[in-house]
Amino acid sequence: MGQILSMSRQRPYRPGDLDALYAISLATGDSGQDAGPLHTDPRLIGHIYSAPYAILSPETALVAEDAEGVGGYIVGVTDTRAFEARLEQDWWPDLRRRYADPTGQSEGWTADQKRAWLIHHPFATPDYVVADFPGHLHMNLLPRLQGRGVGTALLDRWLAEVRPSGGLHVGVSRDNLGGLAFWRARGFSPIVKPTGARAGGAHWLGRGPD
Repeated sequence: MGQILSMSRQRPYRPGDLDALYAISLATGDSGQDAGPLHTDPRLIGHIYSAPYAILSPETALVAEDAEGVGGYIVGVTDTRAFEARLEQDWWPDLRRRYADPTGQSEGWTADQKRAWLIHHPFATPDYVVADFPGHLHMNLLPRLQGRGVGTALLDRWLAEVRPSGGLHVGVSRDNLGGLAFWRARGFSPIVKPTGARAGGAHWLGRGPD
């Protein structure tokens, strides 16, 4: 594995990496597959899942870089509720002015409209998830870096540098079988949903503090 990892390196996020994060978010935005064919606006997914972390919490963002450039990232925070509040104050307002809140039946919405709806109505992580796992992560890798130990290296470095004192959770699309397998292999276990609690469209997995 050392020889494989020597072909890429993990480093702190820099402002010049932002366009790469947007591109990676799009290229992995359909349950781990390329969402480019679904969207007219290529930055919508990144507005939700990567850019706010890089801009509002750059100290907890890392990228993976190889000879072709930045091909992966891990972003996250140790206090989900505090970050949700900061998004509401400092991130969503500008985007809400730029993107209309879609109306009508959601069955007829385009992929862009579905993402725009999330900007106006962001999903709050369920209380039962953050109760024991207050922090959270997002990670995405382009296909050229997948299956080569890069994701594990990013996660290990993030944990070593951020040193979260509490548990962490991830939300993984039910269709992203590769993502589910990755997180479970790295110590994240399914979080039991209490009867009647809302889970959304994701599988929630958590890992306690090391």
